[in-house]
Amino acid sequence: MPGKPIKLTFDGAHGAKLAARLDLPSGAVRAYALFAHCFTCSKDLIAARKIAEALTLQGIGVLRFDFTGLGGSGGDFASTNFTSNLDDLGRAVEFLRAEYDAPKLLIGHSLGGAAILAMAERVPEATAVATIGAPADIGHVTHNFADHLEEIKTKGAAEVSLGGRPFVIKRQFVDDLGKHDIAQATREMGKALLVLHAPRDETVGIENAGKIFDAAKHPKSFLSLDDADHLLREPADASYVASVIAAWAGRYLPRDAETPVKPSDGVVVRETGQGKFQCMVMAGHHRMMADEPESVGGLDSGPSPYDFLSAALGSCTVMTVRMYADHKNIALDAVRAEILHDKIHADDCGECDDAHRQKGGKIDRFERRLTFIGDLDADTRAKLLAIANKCPVHRTLEATSLIETSEARD
Repeated sequence: MPGKPIKLTFDGAHGAKLAARLDLPSGAVRAYALFAHCFTCSKDLIAARKIAEALTLQGIGVLRFDFTGLGGSGGDFASTNFTSNLDDLGRAVEFLRAEYDAPKLLIGHSLGGAAILAMAERVPEATAVATIGAPADIGHVTHNFADHLEEIKTKGAAEVSLGGRPFVIKRQFVDDLGKHDIAQATREMGKALLVLHAPRDETVGIENAGKIFDAAKHPKSFLSLDDADHLLREPADASYVASVIAAWAGRYLPRDAETPVKPSDGVVVRETGQGKFQCMVMAGHHRMMADEPESVGGLDSGPSPYDFLSAALGSCTVMTVRMYADHKNIALDAVRAEILHDKIHADDCGECDDAHRQKGGKIDRFERRLTFIGDLDADTRAKLLAIANKCPVHRTLEATSLIETSEARD
């Protein structure tokens, strides 16, 4: 099962901090997707959540975010327009490309679908696009505040009610809509396209799906959503859309977890925003959670830092013993290492040298219990025990290490 989405922020096109969620699969990431929500909606709409959950089960990571001035993002919605939305999407792509990998799949709901079509050509790495209830003409959005268009034209702005919430719409927003040709962008994007639309959609008519589908070049597919409403409020409808997109996208994405990651000289650890201690650990294309037990205020969603340290010692020991056994043709069927960690007073350490005792206070003690399975005599078992002490992590823990700390600069 996928874990909780990771809370993130990145800079929007006009300087505001944009709130985002990154949903990751439990294993290696096959590819990344970018989701754009509907007009005045947010990343936390049920459709967005369901789609993200379904895609993570297919090994796809999903970034969903709030456009400037909406949801948890900063900035002034009244100062935004369709062009600024495209710029925000561009920043989201740049964020994914820099921190993880560029999105291979682009998904948009309603006006977000039109935005995805308009900017898809700017993402050469993307191979597939899916739209849900998207308008073919973005001027269609003005029907949401048609009664106020004259006031917006004459006064330059008007406060309108959208979804039961007040928003200020300025003339520049309306004027900007005419600058974009979604049909032309769809013809030129060069991606596989899946159009999902409900025939009974009362917000964006089904004729829009036909126009988008006709404008697109093959490969293209269309799926009727029967009696689903525009916002996919019914969880069953949202789940259906999510499963279809996940299955369809699989044809156009890497079949295995081949996604390159941002080059790094070491392990990267970042807070997830979930709980008090939870962190995402990134080592190459591997993703792991680190956390603390519930007894100390954590979520117990992953190993603790000392668990990871013990795991490093244990895995290094098993690998070292295996390499030695294979090199010497020793009939070792299997090896198991159990690592126990605690802290003891240096003065109570019978195995410690004078240098450890002179430090005083408490020191870390790792107890390593090895199990060798195979037809082995006593001498061979003794040799394997001795080899375990030559494990590189063992030597690192016993030696004095130098840790240099500095602030990373962009």
